[in-house]
Amino acid sequence: MKRAIFPGSFDPITKGHYDIIERGLTLFDEVTVAIGVNSAKKYMFSLEERVKFIEDAFKGEPKIKVITYQGLTVDLCKEIDVKFILRGLRNPADFEFEKAIAHTNRDLAPIETVFLLTAASTSYISSSIVREVIKYNGDYTKLVPDSVRVKQ
Repeated sequence: MKRAIFPGSFDPITKGHYDIIERGLTLFDEVTVAIGVNSAKKYMFSLEERVKFIEDAFKGEPKIKVITYQGLTVDLCKEIDVKFILRGLRNPADFEFEKAIAHTNRDLAPIETVFLLTAASTSYISSSIVREVIKYNGDYTKLVPDSVRVKQ
């Protein structure tokens, strides 16, 4: 069985993330969305909210799992016996950043990173943009799955 993890902070999950996860299911038998926890980072949404947003977005899809973790992603891969990391690329800057991480991960463990280009319709969306739109009471709903709802 081919399994991959899709790591990130998902603060919040966006339609771009959703698209990569859905398309990942065509390549892998199971995709685990792994929400990384960094105690030094300030999040807009609690860990529980982020987990719920993702679980609700993929309700009824047994091939999607949602977990949280701390530490190195490759250590998580070894712990849960996953050989692939799934990542989305929006632009050349993403590629350069992700390439360095992928090379480092491969040096640390026998883990392959699989890159998918984001859909043209979602390539401009990032969680940081979504947070800014939410912060200033803009219409964020076209940028995120329906499961992401903010009390304003």
